[in-house]
Amino acid sequence: MQKFRNIAAFSTIPSYFTLDPNQISARNPHKAQNFLRGKWIDSHKYQTIIDPLNGEPFITVPDVQDRQELQKFIDSAKECPISGLHNPLKNPQRYQLYGEVCHKIAAELKKKEVHDFLVKLIQRVVPKHFAQASGEVVVTERFFQNFSGDQPRFLTRSFNVAGDRPGQQSSGYRWPYGSCAVVAPFNFPLEIPSLQIFGALITGNKVFFKGDSRVNVVMEQMLRLALHCGLPATDVDMLFGNGEATEFILRQGNFRNTQFTGSSKVAEHLTKVLNGKIRIEDAGFDWKILGPDVPDVDTQNYVAWQSDQDAYGSTGQKCSAQSILFVHENWVKAGFLDKIKQLASTRKLQDLSNGPIITWNNTQIKQHIDNILKIPQSKVLFGGQELKNHTIPSIYGAFEPTALYVPLEQIQKNKAVTTELFGPFQIVTTYASDQINQVLDVINNLENHLTAGIVSNDVNFLRHVQSNTTNGVTYSGIRARTTGAPQNHWFGPCGDPRGAGIGTPEAILSVWTCHREIIHDIDLAPQGFKGQQS
Repeated sequence: MQKFRNIAAFSTIPSYFTLDPNQISARNPHKAQNFLRGKWIDSHKYQTIIDPLNGEPFITVPDVQDRQELQKFIDSAKECPISGLHNPLKNPQRYQLYGEVCHKIAAELKKKEVHDFLVKLIQRVVPKHFAQASGEVVVTERFFQNFSGDQPRFLTRSFNVAGDRPGQQSSGYRWPYGSCAVVAPFNFPLEIPSLQIFGALITGNKVFFKGDSRVNVVMEQMLRLALHCGLPATDVDMLFGNGEATEFILRQGNFRNTQFTGSSKVAEHLTKVLNGKIRIEDAGFDWKILGPDVPDVDTQNYVAWQSDQDAYGSTGQKCSAQSILFVHENWVKAGFLDKIKQLASTRKLQDLSNGPIITWNNTQIKQHIDNILKIPQSKVLFGGQELKNHTIPSIYGAFEPTALYVPLEQIQKNKAVTTELFGPFQIVTTYASDQINQVLDVINNLENHLTAGIVSNDVNFLRHVQSNTTNGVTYSGIRARTTGAPQNHWFGPCGDPRGAGIGTPEAILSVWTCHREIIHDIDLAPQGFKGQQS
């Protein structure tokens, strides 16, 4: 086992949890369960999950493929009425119920033993630095704080508009879809599913949830915590299963809305399969521009540190990770490239500041690098080598934090340059002030527009870049970043009508509710009324 920051053996583990993250191993594997109609259930078939740090089998999860088993999830989804489990006119007391559930969940997550349990469990299935895993738990806890008490009903507040005569009034409501689905990725196994599932639930929807089987044990345990806190047991179903099984349920379940977070390829496929009834937060080839103004040395060091965090934090496995960096020539002269090289060299497997790459293996990574190095004048700035002396299994990648330089004029000539490698990898290029519009051309021809960073305090430069780009989350100013999906601001793509946000009131209303207008017209007709044809 690799040596990384250890959370000591737990003195107490809350009774609603069913494993010890420090103890799961080949000798003591955890057996996960599906959740359906308020009950934990086993499956006829199971799949073995291996430890991403040493390759040992340490978790078994249901691998549901039998159509009869899958049909039960479909039948459960269809039981939800089209008007939802609650709405502003039906079962409004459930808004209060969910305010109380969220309050209790937040209180549980704030407890040190619960925080540490979830941090350790996240690290076991998707190894990342303690600070990264802890941040995920903290953001989740704050989300539940934000939607405690009366906030669920405040969230879906209605409005009225006066009519044309007495007794007439129009009322606008935020209405649930009814039966919905959430499909979540591996990289944030607690935060993404928790925020999306509960965004759907508090607005009156019933949820079918499918996470990545390699990491979904985290949500299995989180769901047990939520049930302990009063979550109505039949409001959520959860499946461990492969893509084929999930697609079968999504096709047959007649879900009125599916929220998908993951790869662009799968997102496009599901858009067709589900006839467009989908909201997506897919891949992001995210960019950062260092503007012409170079600040004091301390701030330069901060910008370099933030750039290292954005590109290589969580081993670069964030949809918001810095994929391409445009460095103004003034920053090059100030030694910026040397600073980020030095910072990257300090990342190591021992503390999980670098770790297994879950969706790319070393062969694929090496081929990608070689393809880019065929471009004229491209070169390795740092990294580019496989890790040595480790036990990461070969199905995963194990690579040094890497930066490749590609000349600005070559970027749009080769699609490999702007293909997202979901790992510790970035493209770096340089530009002069008179080339900023060429930089913008590159940016605006990217397929996805999720996050961006404009590192400058030059107001005219900021306005020029902001007004000519469209990324949904744009960090702006000398301390701008690209990563960060906290609970206090919108996080989601821009420029795509399918784009899904997460975590904020605006995101929840956009993704999980639709607008309904009811026009009240209750006064009796005037005495002696005779209508005229028109």
